[in-house]
Formats: sequence, C-alpha cells, structure tokens
Amino acid sequence: MLRSWLSFSILAILSFLSDGLRADWPEFRGPAAQGHSTESNLPTEWTSTKNVTWKQPIPGKGWSSPAVVANSVYLTTAVAAADGSSLSLQALCLDSETGALKWTTELFVVDTSKRLQIHGKNSHASPSPVVGQNRLFVHFGSQGTACLDLNGRVLWKNSEIRYEPVHGGGGSPLLVDDLLIFSCDGASDPFLVALNTRDGSVQWRVKRTTDAQRTFSFATPLLIEVNGQRQIISPGSNMLGAYHPETGRELWKLRFDGYSVIPRPVFGLGLLFIGTGYDRPSVLAVRPDGAGDVTATHLAWTVQRGAPNTPSLLLVGEELYMLSDSGMASCLEARTGKTHWQERIGGNCSASPIFADGKIYFQNEEGLGVVIRPGKVFDKVASNPLNERTLASYAVSQGALFIRGEQHLFRIGTDGSK
Repeated sequence: MLRSWLSFSILAILSFLSDGLRADWPEFRGPAAQGHSTESNLPTEWTSTKNVTWKQPIPGKGWSSPAVVANSVYLTTAVAAADGSSLSLQALCLDSETGALKWTTELFVVDTSKRLQIHGKNSHASPSPVVGQNRLFVHFGSQGTACLDLNGRVLWKNSEIRYEPVHGGGGSPLLVDDLLIFSCDGASDPFLVALNTRDGSVQWRVKRTTDAQRTFSFATPLLIEVNGQRQIISPGSNMLGAYHPETGRELWKLRFDGYSVIPRPVFGLGLLFIGTGYDRPSVLAVRPDGAGDVTATHLAWTVQRGAPNTPSLLLVGEELYMLSDSGMASCLEARTGKTHWQERIGGNCSASPIFADGKIYFQNEEGLGVVIRPGKVFDKVASNPLNERTLASYAVSQGALFIRGEQHLFRIGTDGSK
C-alpha cells in the first residue's frame, strides 16, 4: 500500500507548507489534527460586526467544523424538505475570500419518518469533512459516507455500513494513505472500519474488544508514529485502542470506565492524552509503546477535576490545556498532570480549543470567544461575543478564524469591518 504520509511529523510539515506560505485547515483540529495553526496576525478581538470580513448564511442545520483548503471552505449540512418529509444531507463549498457559495451537492436523502433520533445538541451533519488527495470526503455517521472532487462532483458513495447509533453521528473520519477510517460505536457491537478512498469499498473492519454495557461513543481517531510504527489511536467506550493502519489489527489497548467518549486524542512528549467520557469524565495520560493489554503498565497519570466530556484537549509546549463542558478552563503540567490553574471562561462549551499566533482560543456554546496567552499563570487577552450559538470548532487559515454558528459561517480577520 502506497504511503503518501510517511509519519505524523512529516504529515504536519507538508500540510503547513501547502499552498505557499498559507496553512490550510483540511480536517477537524487542523493540519496535524492537534488544534495547532502556524497562521499569524490573527484577530484577538471581534463581535458580530467588528473584524468580520464576511458572514454567510448556511442553509439547514449542521455542527460539522469547517475545512479550509486553498481558496475554499467546505462544510456539511442537513436541509429539511418544505413539507418536513425528508432531510437532504449535503456538502457545501464557499469562497474563502468572499463567502460566496460556490456549489452545493446532495449526497443522501433521509426519510424523516424513519430517521434515527439524535441528541438535542447534535445534528444530522456533525462529523467534519476531510480534504486530501485533491478530493473531499464527507461522513454522516450511519447515514453514509461519500467522496467528491473539489468541484462538487460525486466520485463514490457508501451507505452500506450498518450500525445503530445512539444520539446520532459525531466522530469525524481520518484519512491515512488510501484509507478513510472512522469508528462505528453504536448501541451494540462497536467496530472500526476503513474504506478504500478510490471506490469506497470496505478495506478492513475490526470489532472493538470492550466489556462496556453502553457501547456508544463519538471520538475521532488519530494517526501517530511510535518507534517507527504507525498506529491508529481510537478511544471507545471503556477502552482506548491502537490499531494497525493497513489491517486494523489491534496493537494494544487500555481499559477505563467511561462511555459516550467524544474528545479526539492528543499526542506529544511521548504521551497520549485522552478523555474518558461519561459519567465521571477523566483525562488520562498513556504511554503508547506497549503491546496487548497495557492497563496495568502504561497509564502515566489521571485527572478528574475539570475534565471535559466534549471538547478535545490541547497540548502547547510542556502544558496541557482542557476545557470542561461547564466552561472551566485548566492548565496542567503535561508530564505529571499537576494543575497550574483553573479559571471559568463562562457558559457551556462543546468546541475544541486551538493554539494559533501564540495564543489559545476557546469558544463557548453561546458564541463567546475567549483568548488567552499560554502559560502557567492565567492571562486573558479578550472576551468576544459573537451573539450566535455555536458548537462547532474553529478553523484557521489565511490570517483568519472561520467560525460556524447556528445560522451563519463567519470569517473573522483583522481585514474585517471595524
């Protein structure tokens, strides 16, 4: 199998160098999937009018986070028919400079009389798109997965991956070489699956080895490399698993108590950092160099106070930052789990924080963006009311923040209106 990405580090570098000096944001949590951007001159202050370069209405409802590549922004959405009989699951492309809609493509139609129930904070278009191999990959959980060219033409669709979701879809797919990998952690028999990116056929499918009674989870997998071996890291209910990218074979696992796991893992300093989900969320630091069941040997530390259910973690230097669903921000010593500070940013939170232009950006569900400087002492730069509900995470490109609200997509930049 051809390796277009030789390692986690090379993947990050190539993505950052793409399109000249501009850093694209091709998937959930950015070019290296860790919430980091190399962009500079980003705004630290904005409102619904200040520093808004453009504001574009988005049809339907969706909480997928934007992907930004070259001069295009990609989203998914679910648009209800006028008579309420169906939902149209769509991919959209907008011009990143002007916000103008370039194209819309319908991928799947869901009969509302038969559609699966979703959580009140979820949508039927929550997994984020992925851009790679000069193509766009979109995922709607159990409703189907599709591949398009960058002009919106459908190359393939797969709606044959059957499982019973709980609360709808959530986890985004991961692109590794010629495979698109995602978790299918539903009401029973959870598994991971890899689709061939050429035609959407199933390349491999592997069952999770978990004793969880509540098997549903929503985490997005992560590609890492340890001692020359690539691993797909995928949390699920009651377990964290590492899998061989080409075959899906389980390399190691760590057991814990937790279900409805959402945060995407973070990797650095020789450690994996994960959230364990409900009912009592914890953050775990795990050494990823084991084999078999590593529960008794490879857990470095665990922290409960301030742990998130939903937002992913953020590693900056030697510090680990986390944001609880209730709006508590924390800074930990990443190697030990020691708490440096905890401060409330306000509101409830679902979006994952990012690090860009030397600062950390949080976003709460009420549309308040809080900017801080990283460090062992809490140092807030600004609080920015967007005045529109948002659960999606930031995208960063072209010296701007792209923020998806409940009704609009915003481009926030220093070139915006004052």
